[in-house]
Amino acid sequence: MSKKVGIGTLLCLIASMSWGAMFPVAHSALQRMDPLYFSFYRYLFVTIILVVLLYFKEGKQAFRFEGFSRKLLFYGTMGFTLYNFMIFSGQDLMGESGTIVASIMEALMPMITIVILWYRTKSTPAKATLTSMTIALIGALLVITNGNLSFFMMARDHLLPVLLIFMGAIGWVVYSLGGGSFPQWSVLRYSTLTCLLGTVVSFVIVTSATLLQWLPAPHWNELLSIKYEMLFMIFFPGTIALLSWNAGMKMLSPVNGILFISLVPVTTFVVMSFQGYSVSLNEFYGALLVIFALIQNNLFQRKSVSQTSVRGESV
Repeated sequence: MSKKVGIGTLLCLIASMSWGAMFPVAHSALQRMDPLYFSFYRYLFVTIILVVLLYFKEGKQAFRFEGFSRKLLFYGTMGFTLYNFMIFSGQDLMGESGTIVASIMEALMPMITIVILWYRTKSTPAKATLTSMTIALIGALLVITNGNLSFFMMARDHLLPVLLIFMGAIGWVVYSLGGGSFPQWSVLRYSTLTCLLGTVVSFVIVTSATLLQWLPAPHWNELLSIKYEMLFMIFFPGTIALLSWNAGMKMLSPVNGILFISLVPVTTFVVMSFQGYSVSLNEFYGALLVIFALIQNNLFQRKSVSQTSVRGESV
């Protein structure tokens, strides 16, 4: 194993395991703070850290938008406002089961990416990819419903939170795809400017909602009561995972790196088990189906890339 592959593997492991632990930790914090303010405060501190890092690494010129202000605002809103507001609101509404649903939706992001690219390019994915997508969907539904078909009869209680989590996942996929629009920019610069603008949008939303008395502002004591959860959310899934994932993907390539996202629900299950949550067989088997679908699709992509390379060499 080359040094580059070893470092890339470590970075992707850190990122995926941080995101897997994020949802159980968030569940604990959301019992004491509104999900919108929780998300805003989290990325307020992440933004400060990223701004300092970017300033010392690339200087003041790195903060210029260079005519991309609208694009950066859009992707920042998708990744740091829509994603966080929706996924944590949905998780909060569903309770403990929402923690697992959120982690499964995170693992489904590669499949969501394929669907979005399918829509954009109008190019139908290969049959193997469509099969993997179907298996992943079945697995996700098994986790979401916990094998209970009455879930669909009680859609009023469950459909909204699931839809919110799904919308959040789409937001992060759109944000991730947006990085390709800035090939000349460093990972740190794209992450910092989008995080900064997304946090500004979040501030406007929570402040407006509070002034209109739709959303109560948290007391200082509430923030102090979740200080350990907040510290974890800021440094690991917020800052370290964000930068580690983007850097690891560059080192390993998307085809190899995306496989690590399957560790998200695994880590979530392990952490929740330590917290005393009893994972049902339906949730366990559903997660296995999603992971199997990701691995199956990854192997197909590797084979496709290999065959393309061989054809290129023969030409």
